[in-house]
Amino acid sequence: MAEKVVIIGGTAAGLSAASKAKRVDPSLEITVFEKSGYISYGACGLPYFVGDMIKEPNDLVSLSVDQMTRKRGVPTFIHHEVTGIDRAAKTVTVKNLDTGDVFTQGYDKLVIATGARPIVPDIPGAKAEGVYTLRTVEDGIRLKGVVQCHAQKKAAIIGGGFIGIEVAEEMTNSGVEVHLFEMMPRLLPFLDESFSQTVLDTLTAHGVHVHLNAGVEELLTKDGRVCGVRASNGEETPVDYALMSIGVVPASDLARDAGLTLGIKGAIVVDDEMRTGDPCIWACGDCVQMKNRITGGAVYVPLGTTANKQGRIAGGNLAGEHETFKGVLGSMVTKAFDLYISATGLSLTQAKAAGYDAASSVITKGDRASYYPGSRDNTICLILDKKTGRLLGAQAIGSESVAGRINVFATAITCGMTVGEINELDLVYAPPVAPVYDPILIAASQAMKKVEG
Repeated sequence: MAEKVVIIGGTAAGLSAASKAKRVDPSLEITVFEKSGYISYGACGLPYFVGDMIKEPNDLVSLSVDQMTRKRGVPTFIHHEVTGIDRAAKTVTVKNLDTGDVFTQGYDKLVIATGARPIVPDIPGAKAEGVYTLRTVEDGIRLKGVVQCHAQKKAAIIGGGFIGIEVAEEMTNSGVEVHLFEMMPRLLPFLDESFSQTVLDTLTAHGVHVHLNAGVEELLTKDGRVCGVRASNGEETPVDYALMSIGVVPASDLARDAGLTLGIKGAIVVDDEMRTGDPCIWACGDCVQMKNRITGGAVYVPLGTTANKQGRIAGGNLAGEHETFKGVLGSMVTKAFDLYISATGLSLTQAKAAGYDAASSVITKGDRASYYPGSRDNTICLILDKKTGRLLGAQAIGSESVAGRINVFATAITCGMTVGEINELDLVYAPPVAPVYDPILIAASQAMKKVEG
């Protein structure tokens, strides 16, 4: 008799697990349950959907329910919420959100890919009308409706992280007066301090009102609807609506209630094969704890790239393979208007906290030959171990080419390279794409001066 597999969650991790498991063992009877109305969507594209750069919700979707069910042979159900896991009976309880019907489904193997949920702080007004989050396609549809109707012109974004900055750009481009509130003294504090200042300057130059050292203590309301923000510094700012964008936490309640072990920030603890403490249950994606590839310590870094990799590994392993997930560097890239921001590995503060005798080195270099039209500066910060010269982290701001250069540094960190070895790399050169001494080489050469002995 074919083994029955249930997968809870139909986005990046869950569908990667389903697709890989079916390829490895076509005899598996796999069923996917997704609480929302969309599967396989690019959540990272939601800010650009809100800004109308991406027109339709389905433009964010890679695979439809029909494609999963009919073409890939994996029955997939939207608007179906798994509300409980009975490990002893090997069943899950499922609620059809359209009809209200509740039923149980048996499994031989289970994958938990429930993702993460937005943090909504417990402050007055947080649940008022006109307060939005941005995690699902439905969230995006609701927020886009108010942004693009152009009737309400002033918005608050609570939180100055990646999503907050991206939405600030898109709202501003849509004609909205944006007030961005950040409780920290600077934006993106893991970045070199000068980089944070450049991000702030860029946002301000494009008309975003950035409030630093401004934790939000209350969303002011009138007749049940948000009408302003009161920050910790006492300032009150009138707005028409607000976006909560202060981060996410693992959606691990199902795992917790089933008695599975939780770790950092409440994320599900898994081994290198993505298996939980229950030998019949795997977990993957934004709901699980990860391992930092440099320090080996537990981290929580919810990214779509990681979710897809983990899902593929979980699916392959439940079907009989034995792949392992090696960990994360936290590689990221985003943009604020015409400024691109990218990073990988440890920040200087993180490196020192991990016990390294670390130093940083910053350089600025054009991204193509100086005489070639359109050259833009790339500013690169490298974090290294002063004793060995080993690269521990890299950050860059500038043109869109910083993404490719950070990818080189991510590869170097993965391979355990020193800045001296990076300086010897044979990199490409042509005036339209890179100077004869690439910013990567200049950064490595400068960082070598920080190595002791």
